[in-house]
Amino acid sequence: MKILILGAAGQISKMVTELILTETDHDLVLYGRNLSSRISVKDPTREVIIEGDFNDQDKLKRALIGVDIAYLNDMSSPAATQSIVKAMEDSGGNYLIGANVLGIYNEVAGFFGRWNANMVGSATYNYLAAAEALEQSSLDYVILRLTWLYNQKGNEDYELTQKGEPFIGAQVTREAVARLIMTIIHEPVKYAKTSLGVSEPNTDWAKPSFY
Repeated sequence: MKILILGAAGQISKMVTELILTETDHDLVLYGRNLSSRISVKDPTREVIIEGDFNDQDKLKRALIGVDIAYLNDMSSPAATQSIVKAMEDSGGNYLIGANVLGIYNEVAGFFGRWNANMVGSATYNYLAAAEALEQSSLDYVILRLTWLYNQKGNEDYELTQKGEPFIGAQVTREAVARLIMTIIHEPVKYAKTSLGVSEPNTDWAKPSFY
């Protein structure tokens, strides 16, 4: 299997890259801006770096050659997400996992919901538009609506809620998100065409512990 990491210098992207290299024999295409100065290749027989932005159709299509699953580390730009969707549809790529944020469907209730809306502000509309670009595409997709992120080595606990269900959980580790992405890569059919709320169990709080 070949996996494309879009935004390969991101923290979660780096964790996913490490897991793929250590736990599988999959090949990797690492895509992003100025990557040669931001990441290092550990296994040149399995990793290829392509430097470019998300609006460059030619480079995206080159990066997508032979790719089975792509992971997009940041869905904050509707235009960039739409550009990636177009490149995938044009090139025959059909499975995209995208990292988004909670609250795009007004699914977060109570004090935490109000706190989150105040923190994210108008950016929510960009994330929603990016999600809709995926939902309206012909791709098999998984949208990950991530709650507030932090790092804690060894903590890979997560729970999922489906679109239409109330979102529960104020925080989750990046390590847990990376593990979830690996689970999806192993079982893509199970998760196709879903929008998943991702949080840490037992964190149904008014705000994250680190705020």
